[in-house]
Amino acid sequence: MKITYITAGAGGMYCGSCIRDNALATALTGRGHDVTLLPLYTPTRTDEENVSQHRVFFGGISVYLEQYVSLFRKTPWLLDRLWESPWLLRAVAGRGVQTQPDQLGALAVSVLEGTHGHQGKELDKLVHWLRDQPRPDVIDISNSMLIAIAGPLKDALGCPINCTLQGENVFMEGLLEPYRSRAKELIRSHLSRVDSFVAVSDYYAGYMSRYLGIPGAKVHVVPLGVNVDRFATAQASASAPFSIGYLGRIAPEKGLHLLCDAYRDLRERGALEGCRVEVAGYLGPEHTAYWQSIEREVRGWGLADEIHYRGELDLDHKVAFLQALDLFVVPAVYDDPKGMALLEAMACGVPVVAPRRGTYTELLERTGGGALVEPENLLGLEETLQRLAGDRALLVELSARAADGIREHYSTGEMASRALDVYERLVR
Repeated sequence: MKITYITAGAGGMYCGSCIRDNALATALTGRGHDVTLLPLYTPTRTDEENVSQHRVFFGGISVYLEQYVSLFRKTPWLLDRLWESPWLLRAVAGRGVQTQPDQLGALAVSVLEGTHGHQGKELDKLVHWLRDQPRPDVIDISNSMLIAIAGPLKDALGCPINCTLQGENVFMEGLLEPYRSRAKELIRSHLSRVDSFVAVSDYYAGYMSRYLGIPGAKVHVVPLGVNVDRFATAQASASAPFSIGYLGRIAPEKGLHLLCDAYRDLRERGALEGCRVEVAGYLGPEHTAYWQSIEREVRGWGLADEIHYRGELDLDHKVAFLQALDLFVVPAVYDDPKGMALLEAMACGVPVVAPRRGTYTELLERTGGGALVEPENLLGLEETLQRLAGDRALLVELSARAADGIREHYSTGEMASRALDVYERLVR
């Protein structure tokens, strides 16, 4: 089967959606399918081998210039290549591309207006390039914020279109009015041009069906998957201190401050003696002040020697980081539709503590690899951390369940099989 994926880069940070799309393309290619992964906006950044095309469509610089300077909506395509080169896009992304939704409302709406938006020329370029390639059996668009390209691609190529749903409501809810309402209205106007939708979790399938008014019969679930050969269990060092870990974006909605507050309370009560909290993940400029406020508090508590930030990690260091943990905690204060970091931790045999919300509930109930706590309940989080830290036998049992559960339900092989079921149904 020939499959074309269209995925959106996220500037200079590791992007969970990019990692998922790249992993799925790799797994399907490994099964003998002909897969083309096309990046939009910026080159994608993944922590495994990047299999995306060199060329970037809807280049971030072009999209921005066309939005705010009308002259660039009419420049020749050949001239546009000067600022569409991947090296330039990477350089700009490395300096911090603006991805905050409260600053991007007008641009998001314009892209959703498709051929009638300021970026209509970029859509023409994409259609023109695809027309010169062998016709795909299926096109998969990586999120509904790109849904305006579905109709023109279907008209030009005559192949079925799938749209993946993987967290874009978080971006949409961050848009200011009137852009948020207009964006949802435009997405709904394009739903009929899409043949099927794939959500990355049971929770998100139901949520987005209601949120966008997608008919339930058109929505399928293809759970996230991790490379279980790469994320493997490791023998913990008996002499190492008990380690509680957090890995993810350093942002208020991820709830890192709650983990630090819970650890402080427990240490003040004399619990978790000899423990440490290890933190890693992407810290964007917009959240620097948030992390600095946590650092100040940690120093004030006298816990600077026990709570450490290890920065953003590449794949090798991420695996080593997870394998050294005894417990993985992500006390998010929003309904996360994905939870990739939880899957990676459990694949390494690390039990997870997470709130009973979003996708976390099904991840832990399906694998049995951790404990669910009530959302934003600091006392409940503290009691769970203290109980698990004091019960080594229970941790060993949860570790085994976590690793086995991921291999059964959340491997890249399982993800590829579920995706193929959807694509084959579309082709038939």
